[in-house]
Amino acid sequence: MKYPFFASFIMFCLWLLYTLHRQRNKEADSDKNFWKREAAANSTRRKSLDNLDYIEIPFESLPMDVLADDPSVAEYHETLREIAKAPIVNFTGISNTDLKLMYGAPNIDILSRYDQRYTVLVRTLQNFAQTLYDNGYVDEACRILEFAVSTRTDISATYKLLAGIYRQKGETEKITALIPVAKELNSGLSKYIVSALEEFIS
Repeated sequence: MKYPFFASFIMFCLWLLYTLHRQRNKEADSDKNFWKREAAANSTRRKSLDNLDYIEIPFESLPMDVLADDPSVAEYHETLREIAKAPIVNFTGISNTDLKLMYGAPNIDILSRYDQRYTVLVRTLQNFAQTLYDNGYVDEACRILEFAVSTRTDISATYKLLAGIYRQKGETEKITALIPVAKELNSGLSKYIVSALEEFIS
C-alpha cells in the first residue's frame, strides 16, 4: 500500500521541480528583457517635448470664489496656483523606462516633475470638490470633478462623487458616459472604477 503513495509523492516532487524551473526561466527572461529595454532607454537621445498633452488649469471656469475664506479651500487655491506656474502632464501608467524610450533619457527628471505636479493637481481637485460638496455647493463641486475627469484622473473617489451628483440630479446618462472614459484609463484602477460606476446605474 505504501508504493502507490510513494510513487505519487515522487511524481508530485518532479512536477514541483519542473514548475519551479520553468518559473525561474520566465523570471530570468523577464529580467533580461527589462535590462535590455532599460539599456536602450538610457541611450535614447533627448527628444522634443513640444507635443506633450500639457494640462492647463481653467481658473476662470472653476468656482474659485466659493468658500474662498475657508482655510482648507484657501490652501487648495494656493496649491493650484503654485503648480500652475510650471508644466503639468499626466503620465499615469507609463514607466520611467517607457518615458526614456519615448522622450529621451536626459528628459526623465523633468518629465517626472511634470507627472508629480499632475498627482498634486488631481488630489487637490478631489479634496477641493469634496469640501464644496460637503458644504452644500453641489454644482460647484461638479464643475471641479468634471475638470478632473477631463484630465483622465484615476482617483476613484472623484468618479464616485461625480456619479453620485449625477444620480442626485437625475442625470444617469452622464454616469453612463463616464464608463468608457474609465475603461480607457491607463491605470490598474480602471476596472474598479468602471465597476463602481456601473453600480450607480444598476
